[in-house]
Amino acid sequence: YDAVGHTVVGIDQDVCPPNMLAFAHDAWDTAVSLGTEHGYRNAQSTCLAPTGTIGLLMDCDTTGVEPDFALVKFKKLAGGGYFKIANQSITPALAHLGYGDPEIKGIIDFVVGTMSLDGAPGINTETLRAKGFTSEDLGRIEATLPGVFEIGFAFNQWTLGETTMQRLGFTAEEYNGLGFNMLSALGFSDSEIDEANDIICGHQTIESAPGLRDEHLRIFDTANKNGKNGRRYIHHIGHIKMMAAAQPFISGAISKTINMPNEATVEHIKESYQMSWELGLKAIALYRDGSKASQPLSSTSDEGTSDEEPDEVTAAIEREVDIFAGMYRPGMSPSEAYEAMPRPRFLLPSRRVGFTQEARIGGHKVFLRTGEYEDGTLGEIFLDLAKEGATLRGILSCFAIAVSKGLQYGVPLEEYVDTFTFQTFEPRGMVEGHPNVKMANSIIDYTFRALGIEYLHRDELAQVPPDRTGDLPEPPKGAAVDAGLQLDLTEAAMERDIEAQVRAARFADNGSEPAPETSVARVAATVAPRTPHSIQDVQAAAVQAVLAEQMGDAPLCDTCGHITIRNGSCYRCLNCGDSKGCS
Repeated sequence: YDAVGHTVVGIDQDVCPPNMLAFAHDAWDTAVSLGTEHGYRNAQSTCLAPTGTIGLLMDCDTTGVEPDFALVKFKKLAGGGYFKIANQSITPALAHLGYGDPEIKGIIDFVVGTMSLDGAPGINTETLRAKGFTSEDLGRIEATLPGVFEIGFAFNQWTLGETTMQRLGFTAEEYNGLGFNMLSALGFSDSEIDEANDIICGHQTIESAPGLRDEHLRIFDTANKNGKNGRRYIHHIGHIKMMAAAQPFISGAISKTINMPNEATVEHIKESYQMSWELGLKAIALYRDGSKASQPLSSTSDEGTSDEEPDEVTAAIEREVDIFAGMYRPGMSPSEAYEAMPRPRFLLPSRRVGFTQEARIGGHKVFLRTGEYEDGTLGEIFLDLAKEGATLRGILSCFAIAVSKGLQYGVPLEEYVDTFTFQTFEPRGMVEGHPNVKMANSIIDYTFRALGIEYLHRDELAQVPPDRTGDLPEPPKGAAVDAGLQLDLTEAAMERDIEAQVRAARFADNGSEPAPETSVARVAATVAPRTPHSIQDVQAAAVQAVLAEQMGDAPLCDTCGHITIRNGSCYRCLNCGDSKGCS
């Protein structure tokens, strides 16, 4: 509308059909009237939205000004797999052009195939029965044929089952191997496979179809070449001119892909942008066929591959299979192994559990925080110092991030524990606040001792082993039976056994009887949380109680870093056997 309310016609009335022009005027008059009454909420009044997937669900062959991708195409599904889509407009179009039913059937069979083994050359029910196929096997293949690219896709262990594959003489290594071609393995030649494929799955192009007149070929042109033998397709200039014809009817942009063949050049891309700007298009989207490793629609089974470099392609596939199986040659770097491949990272859930452990190492307060996956596996750590300078806090924070990244990319926690325990630097010394770690060579040593104990049950890293009696099976009530002998595990008997173990251990260390004031009850109380289930448990508990008393202010071992115990007036290490003086 102009300033005085008169309709301004922006569409050339000489080339636009009168009924289309009238509908356009009515649509805009209604839009302005309703907008004046209710207001507008969008910057664009009209546009052509992307409707490719919706159109497929609605069983549409094309969507608006978008030409069909191909007469026969294969849609890649988000959940995996493909399904075959054949253009349903070919039959009514041929009938409208005056072709009879026999001619139409011959053309349709040429394009989409018979989808049956019956009457096919080379590979058919008779030749397959001669190879050992049963009626049940052939029925499974017949049911699969309507949805496959090529007949070879119907001959595999997923269609026939492993029992049938083995009955036909194939081993699991063969039919699970990369590049296994069952038809070739059965003795069919490449020419027999190609000939049968053209009849069963169709040529997937209407070019050279029997009875089709040449002047009708352009009616069936699509955005891409059809099949492996098709040569015709809509040029990218045709796409642009079609969009330019529709643009005056639309206030916004047009969501439509300008398809280009695989051999399109940079000059073709430049030409498309230049022409789109000159014709007044508000937006364009270009796609060159095969430019991505995976694309939603395909018109042949070998999109993006090259016949000129089969050896290189085969080598690349074999390399990826070796890497997936973990078979790396000596000297291969991670960068080389993961070249052109995404490195998998296992992200933690947004809300995760873990624990926070406060402790003091040599008088310095440290907070260790963890984050876990849903199965309880460690996925991240945080290290915070209470009153240290910014430099140390920053370094520890970055170190924790680096470890967390490694855990999420699959580095085993065992590697970190074995690498960073016994690392020695200040602050170090006595640990307060942790129930199992009482001495640490450094903050890093303490961190991975704590993680190893908590997540790997590496109890040898603890000065005070944790109580894991909850993990042990319940003993028989009142007694334990061993080789038919009834062992008394009453409280009095346990005290007698513990007292005997204490006396034996102290006499071995000091060469004398223990002091009279030693209380067996106190020793028994020390090991009370761990309820023994056998004589061996009683003995272990007694020894642990003695060792706990003998540690005291014992230093760390110079050789392995483990806590030492008193040995007379000196110290010795039970982990590596090293002595600190007199023995």
